[in-house]
Amino acid sequence: MKILVTGTANGIGKAIAQKFLDCGYDVAGLDILPATVIHPHYVHFVADIAFADLPPIDGVDILINNAGVQNSGNDIDVNLKGSMRVTERYGVRQGIKSVLFIASTSASTGSEFPEYAASKGGLVSYMKNVALRLAPLGATCNSLSPGGVATALNEHVMSDPALWAQIMEETPLKKWASAEEIAEWAYFVTVINKSMTAQDILIDNGESARAKFVW
Repeated sequence: MKILVTGTANGIGKAIAQKFLDCGYDVAGLDILPATVIHPHYVHFVADIAFADLPPIDGVDILINNAGVQNSGNDIDVNLKGSMRVTERYGVRQGIKSVLFIASTSASTGSEFPEYAASKGGLVSYMKNVALRLAPLGATCNSLSPGGVATALNEHVMSDPALWAQIMEETPLKKWASAEEIAEWAYFVTVINKSMTAQDILIDNGESARAKFVW
């Protein structure tokens, strides 16, 4: 099977690509940056999913939309519209087996930067639309909504003891997920799962369930 993953140059996307390669799949990566994954079964395409022509990539069995930006001024263009362009090009077609979107807990909570939260909320809504259109083809479509993930993108708060203490105060399990853990979820939802579709899965160590009871 051929797996197409966007945003494979670093972070969650790179971990997802590596997970599928480790499991013996052929993986195509699509990123605005050059390749950082080196493997005989990996091919890399440099492209801007929001503002440039998308390359011809045939025979995609599983599509994982991971590419995204945060507080960039182009969050909706990249995170939402870019993912829509990629999905309509490679995912909504006969032969597709599964489509996955990497959203965010901010899609549910509304926290973080306004345009980022709006882009991820729109992504979850669009996921449900795609799931309905792919169902007659026997394909699944879901999204993962991570909370904090230990990647370079979040180094600013991870390396600041005061900010990290505040974050852990809001996180019941007192930790963040790793990129490799999100990759395990991506593999399960797209390969192992056969019956769940149109669902968003929160992976946030309990942050969105935080509730302080005052009596």
